[in-house]
Amino acid sequence: MTKALLDTTRIMEMIPHRYPFLLIDRVIEVDPNERAVSLKNVTINENFFQGHFPGAPVMPGVLIIEAMAQTAAALVVHSAGKELEGKLVYFMAIDEAKFRKPVVPGDQLIIEVVKVQNRRNVWRFKGEAKVDGALCAEAIVTAMIMDK
Repeated sequence: MTKALLDTTRIMEMIPHRYPFLLIDRVIEVDPNERAVSLKNVTINENFFQGHFPGAPVMPGVLIIEAMAQTAAALVVHSAGKELEGKLVYFMAIDEAKFRKPVVPGDQLIIEVVKVQNRRNVWRFKGEAKVDGALCAEAIVTAMIMDK
């Protein structure tokens, strides 16, 4: 395992997501071609909290899964090098998604993805999202990497 620090600027060089849809702030660990850990500082300033839910803000589960997919995409590009930078990652499947605990403003979401399978440009990852060590969400995500 390599301790790696991929900051927001580097992540934006690697994957095409931008505010308000860039959902990871930093990649903090990478085991190339195998696993990565990222973090998302969840703040009340997130635009989705305006409507989800007024008076009781909760990060939407689908956005937690999107953060898993972005972590996986950063892992794939970091492992492959510049040849994949800027390519698009398309969701193909989300399986076995479970939401265990709400994620709220002030939380630091830690997202870990582990490669399950890779065939050519199709990747499958098991993802977990935790706050203070407590499992908040998990899913298996499958994505395809393609040219723009």
